[in-house]
Amino acid sequence: MADEKTMAEITSKIKVGLERIETTECGVSNTAQAMKSGTLPVFATPAMTGLMEQAASNLAEILLPEGWTSVGTKMNVEHTSATPFGMKVKAQATVVSVDNRMITFDVKAVDASGEIGHGTHERVVVQKSKFLDKALAKINKK
Repeated sequence: MADEKTMAEITSKIKVGLERIETTECGVSNTAQAMKSGTLPVFATPAMTGLMEQAASNLAEILLPEGWTSVGTKMNVEHTSATPFGMKVKAQATVVSVDNRMITFDVKAVDASGEIGHGTHERVVVQKSKFLDKALAKINKK
């Protein structure tokens, strides 16, 4: 378990209202066709949620102490509008709450025509080495 000093450091830096934007373009590798999430050459829902998660992850990562990271635990989004091939997409993650190691974000994605999706995303702050040790221990279980 994280010590109180480390948790205080984490919660003192990650504040409600902080936000980050990540940008990509609807291209060959992130269409619904390419990602096998549909049959049309439009920005895929998994690509949109991935970009939203990237914005949240990158925001947390730059604020966490050395040896710590965050892992996604919950994503609840609605994809409301299609983005055609070649159009840019921006995803924004905004911190809406910090509860000990749990960070909750509002996420949204837009293209040049407006919003294409929105929702919430939760991430938990973890020590990298302990998290990896626990994950790798699954290999030895039968």
